Formats: sequence, C-alpha cells, structure tokens
Amino acid sequence: MNQIVRAPVAASDASSRPILSDDILKQFAARAPEYDRENSFFHEDLADLRAAGYLRLAIPKEFGGLGYSVADIVREQARLAYHAPSTALAINMHLYWTGAAAYLWEQGDHTLDWLSREAGAGKIFAAGHGEIGNDLGLANSSVTAEPLGDGSYRFTGRKIFTSLSPVWDWLGLHGLDNSDPAQPKIVHAFIRRQDGGHRTELTWDTIGVRATRSDDTILDGAVAHAPYVARVLPAGPPDDPFIGGILSTAIPGIAAVYYGIAKRAFDLAIGSAQRRVSASLGGKTYAHHPYTQRDVAQAAIELDSIWALLDRTARDWANGVDHGELWPAKIFTAKQHAVDGARRVVDLATKIAGASSLYKRNELERLYRDVRSGPFHPPTSDVAYDLIGRSYLGVLNAAK
Repeated sequence: MNQIVRAPVAASDASSRPILSDDILKQFAARAPEYDRENSFFHEDLADLRAAGYLRLAIPKEFGGLGYSVADIVREQARLAYHAPSTALAINMHLYWTGAAAYLWEQGDHTLDWLSREAGAGKIFAAGHGEIGNDLGLANSSVTAEPLGDGSYRFTGRKIFTSLSPVWDWLGLHGLDNSDPAQPKIVHAFIRRQDGGHRTELTWDTIGVRATRSDDTILDGAVAHAPYVARVLPAGPPDDPFIGGILSTAIPGIAAVYYGIAKRAFDLAIGSAQRRVSASLGGKTYAHHPYTQRDVAQAAIELDSIWALLDRTARDWANGVDHGELWPAKIFTAKQHAVDGARRVVDLATKIAGASSLYKRNELERLYRDVRSGPFHPPTSDVAYDLIGRSYLGVLNAAK
C-alpha cells in the first residue's frame, strides 16, 4: 500500500458551512426509528440529501461538485450520523467513490474523471467489495473476472453487504482474473445497473444499521465495459494510487459515523442522568451520584479522544502532511480507535441511562445495536491491528 503516500498539497479552502440545516437533520432523526423498525431503505432522506447537494460533497468544483476535503466530509458525516446513523453509513459508500475520483484527479490521474462527471450529474455509486470468506479484502476475490478481449470484463459471483442496493446506478467492484494462473490479477471496475447481468438478493435483516439495505448482489455475467475498468493489478496486497484514493475517503468517513453514534448516545445519557431521581440520594438526580459522574467522565474522555485523532488525521490528509509510508497505518488507526471507542461510549451511555435503555422506544437501544457493526467494516479489527503493528515495526511487506 505504499502508493497511499500523500503528496504535499495546498491547504483545503472548503472549510465551509455545514451543508445540512438543523431542520433537515431533525427530519432525518424523526424518520430513523421507522426505517429501523420496518427494515426499510431511507428513500426520503436520500431525496433530501440529493436536494441539499450532499452527494456532491467530494466532487471537485470543476465537475460540478462542492470540493469538500476529507476533513470537511468527516465533519459532515459525523453530524449526519448523530441524527441518522444508517443513512450516513450507506451514503458513505457513494462519498468514498467520489472521494477516490477526486484524489486521483488531484494527483493528475484522470482515470475516474468520468465518475466525477456521472456523480456530478446525479448518479449514485455503491461499493461491491464484500465477499463471503474473503478476509484478504482487495488483495483477493472469490468473484470471477473474465477478460473479453476488448478491455472489458465479465463478472460472475456473489457480493455481500452492498449498501444502497435499492438505488445505485453504478457499482464499483473487484474480481479475480485467473486466465493466466501464473499471474492472477485483480480487476477493479464499474458496472451499470441498466446493463443487467446482476440481481439483488434480499438478505439484509440484521441487528443494526438496517436502513442501509446492504443486500447481496448476485453477478451473473455482468459486464464492465473497457472505459469503466479502473485498474488491473497483480493479485496480492495492492500498491496503487487508486487504492489509496479509496482508503483515504472511505475509512475516515466510516470512523466519523461511529463517532456520531457515540456522541448522540453520550448526549442522551447526560440528559437522562439529569432527569432521573435517586432514592438513595434523597431525591436528587443521578447527576449527583459518584458512580454516574465516573461513568460520564470515562465516556467524555473516550469521546474527545476519538474526535481528536480522527479530526487530526483527516486534516493532515487534507493539508498534505507527509507521514510517508505510515499513512495506511494512520488511517487504519483513526478508524479502529473510533469503532472501539464508540462501543465503549455507547455501553457506558446505556449504563448511565439505566434499564430504560432496554426498551425499543428508547433511542439508546437502537444506537446500542447500530454501534455493534463497527468492527466488521473493512478493514476489520484483526486486519487493522495487523497492518498497524507491522507498519510501525517496519515489516509491513515482509512475508509472514
């Protein structure tokens, strides 16, 4: 992953106002319980996001976008996730493709300029990377990518966790070209919904983040035409700016979602502690209880540390800080710290709020379920700790 090394760039000038109004966010928050209860997709939220220009956040202004930096997107995603975690998580899959295209364009690589134009015109992009049993991620694939001789590829197999499954126009995916067994290749490409050769299997009935509708995608000969084949790389750990573009937007955006969940849970817990009364304290609220004060302190420290690391990492990337070959470890660290810490904060929040957090009508119950998915987002916890440790020890590229 050496090609994720960040070249120095001018500081971002986006640093803009929040794009979603408080009124819109309140509407998102009001819809979230029903989406969760009905296991339904967030169509109304998506319409509002589109109208506000949220889908164009990462697209360069030259392509009709808003030109927001990674740091700006992290801020926006945290704010959205505070009100509607599933909506924020699913839309991150679109944002990371547009962010990857913006990163390549910034580096003078025009491979994905077509993507920026399509997204600028309103098309929605989703990610088809998840696969059953493939714990090597983008280094491997159980999906077959068959070369067609003209630069196009035919994809056959199954993808899991396809967020935005009801609405995507383009699906970015990867597959294995094993036509030369001595030199297997990973093909990264995009298919269009309108071209067929694929279908959605309704598998998404999960503990949390239900409105993402991350259903399975069955690829039955779906063709990615030559102009939409982004990379053909040697199988194994990828080392290409295309991958760097994905990681630098996708992972901080995911981390921001879990920070937003944790911040919302913390604020709900504070409100509960300030209202609940304790007989043992003579009718004072639980805010006066030493155990509550300790739990709140622990959660506050955790929450502030998540944001401090995530915001600094995103700003370093946006401002071209040179972390050299440690950049992947830096990005993975910010995500891992966020998802681990968010779970601890939400657990403390339910303890602070008490047994009422068990009820389905309590928002904390939903947040408790939503936050559980964090460690499973690529890079998974095991993969992240492995890469971080080997990076700092200087043995990242050494054989295990």
